[in-house]
Amino acid sequence: MSEELVGLIPAAGKGLRLGLPYPKELYPIIRDNRYKPVSQFVLENLTCSGVRHIIFVINETKHQLIGFYGNGSRFGCQISYVVQESDDDGQGTSPGLGHALDSAYHLVRGKTVCFGMADTIMTPQDIFAHIWAAATPDDDVLLGLFPTDRPYKLGMVNYDADDRVIEIIDKPKQTHLEYAWGCIIWRPRFTEHLHVCIHKRGIADFASIMNLAIGEGMRFRSVRVNGATYADLGTYEEIVELENRYRAR
Repeated sequence: MSEELVGLIPAAGKGLRLGLPYPKELYPIIRDNRYKPVSQFVLENLTCSGVRHIIFVINETKHQLIGFYGNGSRFGCQISYVVQESDDDGQGTSPGLGHALDSAYHLVRGKTVCFGMADTIMTPQDIFAHIWAAATPDDDVLLGLFPTDRPYKLGMVNYDADDRVIEIIDKPKQTHLEYAWGCIIWRPRFTEHLHVCIHKRGIADFASIMNLAIGEGMRFRSVRVNGATYADLGTYEEIVELENRYRAR
């Protein structure tokens, strides 16, 4: 399928949970005595999958992030930056993931979007290529699924025997579901749906936006890659746990 792929990485959060003096996306992960910021992992997931234009959605304070990645030439890609506008309530409330993704509407419109979070580590390195290989012409959205024992922290996915997604259940306290989405590829139809939800329907919650799309007939496919792993490094506890697992190996 000859469609133009573009990478989308939201990085507009304040990172208050970690309380770092620099953007949390630059949190150092040390492997084999070499430094790599956590956000470089998802960037490499994209570039190793053949994506050559990557968009970071940032806030007005992320100068260090821009300084590290620059125009992307050192990483084998072209990088664009979109500044997500702050909320107007004066309370520091985040507008949410859906709003952050839609902030890049003018750059992703009409293209196929490969979306990953900046504080996650996924394997295999070319995970997006594996997911895209499962796409059929009828699929609007492909969810890359990963097994998890922490469903209360992630978006759990209910799907049928044909891998068609029935519902996304966000951070359930209890569930029988075993797989969560960790990254997503979507086509222009969902980009337009997201844009309408944010600007005309007043719906900001990303899980609600996806479930509404499913209810309106968009085809969501679940894709599981053998041996794939996913780690979310949003808190110190998760970072420490990952480091302990790495040292143990």
